[in-house]
Amino acid sequence: MSNGDEPDDGEAALTDLEDFESRLDSVAESLEAAGTETDLDDVEATLDATAEALEAADLPEPDDEDEDDPSAELEGRIDGLREDLNAQRGPYLEDVTDDLESVVSTVEGTRWTETGSAELDDAVASFLAEIDDEIDSTVEDGEPADRLDAAVEALSELDLDPDEDTETIEALLTAVDGLEDDIDAAESWDDLTVREQLTAEGFYEVLGPEGRRDYPPEWNAVKIYEKRYQQDRSDGEAIEMILLALEKLPGGKDHFMEENILDSLARIAPPEALEDVLPMAGKRNEKAIRVVGKIGDPGALDTLLDFIDGDGDRSLQLETLRAVGAIGSEAATRTVADRLAAEDAEIRSAAARALGRIGDTRAIEPLADVLADDPEASVRASAAWALVQIGTERAFEAVETNADDSYLVQVEAEKAALSS
Repeated sequence: MSNGDEPDDGEAALTDLEDFESRLDSVAESLEAAGTETDLDDVEATLDATAEALEAADLPEPDDEDEDDPSAELEGRIDGLREDLNAQRGPYLEDVTDDLESVVSTVEGTRWTETGSAELDDAVASFLAEIDDEIDSTVEDGEPADRLDAAVEALSELDLDPDEDTETIEALLTAVDGLEDDIDAAESWDDLTVREQLTAEGFYEVLGPEGRRDYPPEWNAVKIYEKRYQQDRSDGEAIEMILLALEKLPGGKDHFMEENILDSLARIAPPEALEDVLPMAGKRNEKAIRVVGKIGDPGALDTLLDFIDGDGDRSLQLETLRAVGAIGSEAATRTVADRLAAEDAEIRSAAARALGRIGDTRAIEPLADVLADDPEASVRASAAWALVQIGTERAFEAVETNADDSYLVQVEAEKAALSS
């Protein structure tokens, strides 16, 4: 069919609604009678030509806007026939290999328990035995995913026709469906409760009978692992177990275990925890920010510095300034120095102390200005303290020059005088 008006291959031209309805009736009959892929290809070609003709046709619009549009009804009927056509095709060998590749992805992407691994091995062995008569090569022993990959490759080499080998392909599809069911039933790590997962990882092994009875036993275990790490900072297992508890136990403001674990990490500041805690800090978790500061990795500044910009969350800014000061990287100097002009006196004071911990001599001038001009004695005292921490001759001179009669400032001025 070259267009909607001229016949092609002996077919009648489609010019009005009745022509299209008659053609689609004929397509439906042909589809019902189709017994091979070739028959279905012919039906599809006729259906495609009919759809093209309908698109080019100038069918009358309904007079009443409430009436159904005949073109839309015909399009819907064509879509329905296409769905029936696709459902009648196959089965294809590609369906088998595609489904089996999906199973391989599930096997590779799932963490299995010890029980689940055994169940997985049995499921794969049973499947391979079921399809053994159909594949020419023997699948070697190995990991389940590797064995299934080999089966996919072997199946792909088969020459199965959807018309002549329908029963064989359907049997293979049934075998893959059974494999999927068996794998779904195998025990994965996610099937376990949190406590079962922790038990499987050996988390509770540090607890004696008494420790297990105390509630919650998880907190008792974390304290033991914390103490172990304090005694031996090469004890990687202790940190792994603390981080495992942080990952598995419920988090958020209503779950005290997360807060307690973060407090524990802040006390011992293990570098190994940065990867786990930094994303939490990025979500404005103040306890996580404290841990990041204690760890002291300058790479965390990209996450933290945005939190001290502007006059937003006061508590968040104070915690972040303390963390940035603890990290002590001069890369933060300019951003922190800008907070010396904050409206909140406590934030100005925290910024001054952070600059003292950073120790960058570029902060001497802005700190000297704060010492000379800030109306709050506590802020001036923090600026004096920071200058003393920087500890250069110029910093000491700034303290001595700008000292006032505030007791706190005088204390820092005396330190500067003794050190200069």
